[in-house]
Amino acid sequence: MDILTLFVVVPVLTAIALLFTKDLKQARMTTMIGMLIEFGMAINLIFAYFKERAVNTDIMVFRQDMMWFESFNIHYAIGVDGISVLMIVLTATVVLAGVFISWMIDDMPKEFFITLVILAAGVYGFFISLDLFTMFVFYEIAVIPMYLLIGIWGSGPREYAAMKLTLMLMGASALLLVGILGIYYNSTADGGALTFNILEISQVNIPFEAQKLFFPLTFIGFAVIGALFPFHTWSPDGHASAPTAVSMLHAGVLMKLGGYGIFRVAMYLLPEGTNYWSTFFIVLSVIGVIYGALAAIKQTDLKYINAYSSVSHLGMVIFALLMLNKTAWTGAILQSLSHGFMTALFFALIGMIYGRTHTRDATKMGGMLKVIPFISLIYVVAGLASLGLPGMSGFVAEMNIFAGAFQHTDTFHRVMSILVVSAIVVTAVYILRVVGMMLMGPVTNEEYHSLKDATWFERVGIYMLLIPVVGIGVAPLWLSNMILDSIKPFIEGVL
Repeated sequence: MDILTLFVVVPVLTAIALLFTKDLKQARMTTMIGMLIEFGMAINLIFAYFKERAVNTDIMVFRQDMMWFESFNIHYAIGVDGISVLMIVLTATVVLAGVFISWMIDDMPKEFFITLVILAAGVYGFFISLDLFTMFVFYEIAVIPMYLLIGIWGSGPREYAAMKLTLMLMGASALLLVGILGIYYNSTADGGALTFNILEISQVNIPFEAQKLFFPLTFIGFAVIGALFPFHTWSPDGHASAPTAVSMLHAGVLMKLGGYGIFRVAMYLLPEGTNYWSTFFIVLSVIGVIYGALAAIKQTDLKYINAYSSVSHLGMVIFALLMLNKTAWTGAILQSLSHGFMTALFFALIGMIYGRTHTRDATKMGGMLKVIPFISLIYVVAGLASLGLPGMSGFVAEMNIFAGAFQHTDTFHRVMSILVVSAIVVTAVYILRVVGMMLMGPVTNEEYHSLKDATWFERVGIYMLLIPVVGIGVAPLWLSNMILDSIKPFIEGVL
């Protein structure tokens, strides 16, 4: 069995093994072992990728192709480039950290972990797919478990949040399916066999009229899960009601499917449509960046603050992709990675704080640094990464985005770029406001003096997410080189 297929098979085998577990201890150990194997495979994939690229001139490596549905020429076609590898590593890290953060879950733990690992299988399958139909199937596998995870194990208005999330993402899936079929039926220029293969379609010059029609459908289909304004409203409610590990996967991994799909499918296969529609979607992305930051200032619920912060940061990813140059594209991928680790870390910390104080309202806390110093300190570090402190992953990503954006000298792009840059000031406001309100000063509740700091399994999850946040900021060059190597086909096809 090839190395990439194992990323889908291991979660499925883990889910099957979970069916035979009898209690919480067995369920969490089975899940931990399965996801540890997955994490080890992801780390090994980095080394295998560099080794393969040293002898293989193809940018897409470890390719496999097997006929799946001959009538429509649908293949199980897989392969990865540097961008895919990085997204797989992000997924493996966040999922394993989520398992440690969910260590003490006692409400139907077997069913919870089964649903969680099936979601992970869908995400892995999405990132390795080179066939549009196969990618769409894995996309649905990744999205559908969210309804159960929020609706069953969530809190607050969980049924409403789960239904809203599912309906909006299913609506986006309908648009995406139409876009994919539109690409499929224009995938041959000489009357040959139609194909869903991304690499084959990229060699075909799809008619401009078809690109104008199907680009916005494909773009929006992916952008909804990427929380593009005004299609973002499902995200804050979903975050607020989701259990901690699900919030981590939701923001840290699932929302990355949007930017990845926009780049890999909509922009790569429909370059003329990209240029035609870019101005319109740039405006929406800039509104999202500013709106998300301003909305975060008005919130007091820690989950809503982080949810609206995600709308802002991911709006920056879409903005960077639409700048259409390699510097901004590098920044977009780095921002996806940075935000994935950083926001998963935020939600893990918020879950720990809520589990101890039984509130997420920052106005009802105070002096937390004195009673839970480790959790509080890491929250400050995550906040500094979010506002773009040099030496952290956010700074590296945003500097590439801003540098790429300012390569455009026309008035429109300059104005949009200045507006996006201004959002980092707003980010600093809401991060420092929460840190000052929640962590500093005297302890406002005498009961908080009895709170316990992070346990060993919580610290494991924290360190798994903290190390990449700092590591990317300190040593970003090898990541940038992986990304630049992988975007060469996009430069040739889109620019």
